[in-house]
Amino acid sequence: MKTHVEFPNLGIDLTLNRRMIEFDALGGGIYYYAVIICLGFFLAWLYINAKEKKAGKSTEPILDMILYALPAAIICARLYYVIFSFDSYKDNLSDIFKVWEGGLAIYGGVIGAMTVIIIYCKAKKLSALHYLDLVSMGLFIGQSVGRWGNFVNGEAHGSLCGDNFILGMCINGEGPFHPTFLYESVLNLTGFLVIHFLSKKVRFEGFCFYFYLTWYGIIRFFIEGLRTDSLYIPGTEIRMSQALSLILFIAGVLMLIINIKKNQQKISEEQ
Repeated sequence: MKTHVEFPNLGIDLTLNRRMIEFDALGGGIYYYAVIICLGFFLAWLYINAKEKKAGKSTEPILDMILYALPAAIICARLYYVIFSFDSYKDNLSDIFKVWEGGLAIYGGVIGAMTVIIIYCKAKKLSALHYLDLVSMGLFIGQSVGRWGNFVNGEAHGSLCGDNFILGMCINGEGPFHPTFLYESVLNLTGFLVIHFLSKKVRFEGFCFYFYLTWYGIIRFFIEGLRTDSLYIPGTEIRMSQALSLILFIAGVLMLIINIKKNQQKISEEQ
């Protein structure tokens, strides 16, 4: 299983194996996509752990949350995908469980993981916003790295672009397409760098979380409009992830404005 990727205007021509290791006897193997996703997750965990240790806080709750949030994220990512592409599964429901054939939606995973974290924090009487802040910063890292799994698979690309577009990408002889995986990877990395430095100056709980909703919401809104594999709200021509991105962007902006004003008022009163 190979993917031929070419960036004609950059002189890049690659043939990529989708499998890192093949198990001939079983007809399966270890895919680069899975390895890259795990790498992104691992780097996010390292960053979050280091940030908590530097603040002199226990990292034990983070590990506990991961044990609950990770399976929830996978299940919800699959459910999100299946719900909004149910026509592909309604005649053979057993295919719903064939996760190895693809079909995980990042938004479903994020919703699942954050829901579990909120429930966990409420049960343990911890600050949910504090841990949502940490997770949001980790998500920027994980998503930035993870999108390269789409590159290896030759998927999640955008619509056709002009032959003279410098970043035009051809996949298996077709294209050139917008490399939306690259756009999202770079913009997520940029978002991480911005929030990494801003979080040192803005010190109210929820800031990183609201920033994530705002930043990722707006970039995904525009990138989703370029993609050719979008999931649609049943019976409409509305892209589900694009609509959700717009809602998250508006919610994030409102929460940032409200909380920044509250924080400024609190500082004024203390002075």
